[in-house]
Amino acid sequence: MTPIDPRALRNAFGTFMTGVTVVTALDHNKAPIGFTANSFTSVSLDPPLVLVCVANSSKNYAALAGADGFAVNILAENQIEISNTFARPSEDRFAHVAWHPGPAGSPVLQGGSAWFDCTMHQTVDAGDHMILIGQVRAFDSSIHPGLGYVRGAYVTPSTSTEAIAQHAKLIVSALIVRDNQVLLQDDGNGGLALPEIDVTKGGASDAIKHVIAKTGLRAEPGFVYALYEDTGRKIQHIVFLCQASDGAPHLGAFVPISASAFDDVTDPATLSMLQRFATESTLENYGVYYGNHNSGEVRFTA
Repeated sequence: MTPIDPRALRNAFGTFMTGVTVVTALDHNKAPIGFTANSFTSVSLDPPLVLVCVANSSKNYAALAGADGFAVNILAENQIEISNTFARPSEDRFAHVAWHPGPAGSPVLQGGSAWFDCTMHQTVDAGDHMILIGQVRAFDSSIHPGLGYVRGAYVTPSTSTEAIAQHAKLIVSALIVRDNQVLLQDDGNGGLALPEIDVTKGGASDAIKHVIAKTGLRAEPGFVYALYEDTGRKIQHIVFLCQASDGAPHLGAFVPISASAFDDVTDPATLSMLQRFATESTLENYGVYYGNHNSGEVRFTA
């Protein structure tokens, strides 16, 4: 296994909002075990440590306490059924789930947003739970947006956006990021702008996919990063935070995520949002903006 790059690991942690995970391991017979959890937390970057919690009442408690390690699988938005499978009692939760052994040995589920394969660093008794602290030995992430769970219901980018605004004129923009850079395009007036489109048919979910397709990049829409209204023109703006894979865009170019790199962005509201994004990227603490083009509030995701 290659050494962990702390910066790459920090970027992977910062990419995903707190969401639904499946913790997997091997029992003493080397059979795969796992359960759905949402208590995944980054502990340290040097050494790279993460933690999850398992209830003392869990049937996997003894196996996890004695395991050599575990993997944390962050589920994608289309993996609701996998979340349900690992949350319900089952004789073989892996029977209909595609997986493979990770570099450190724990089961890694296919098609998720990310995974972190860990060796066991420490276990800590904590009331009616046991804390598993793992040292990350290998990890990977994809462009697939994550699956969230709020107030007893699953939350995905498509469901959250369609509920945001109805019967309003909408403009959907893509905040496409890759390797600490963001994609900007010519706005037609000598300045720069985010890729965007007026929403006509199909709603915001179809619109963001069309915006991404026009860039020529492989990317998928993540969660809504900003929602604001241009009160003068009576237009609602929805901005998706998207992760892109390798490849050159058809239009525009990636620029570093820094306040100074956005000087040529002509729209004041977009400029303010990008400056906030640069600050949040540095602090690794992201929020969702609600308001209008002049003022509003930021509600942090963690």
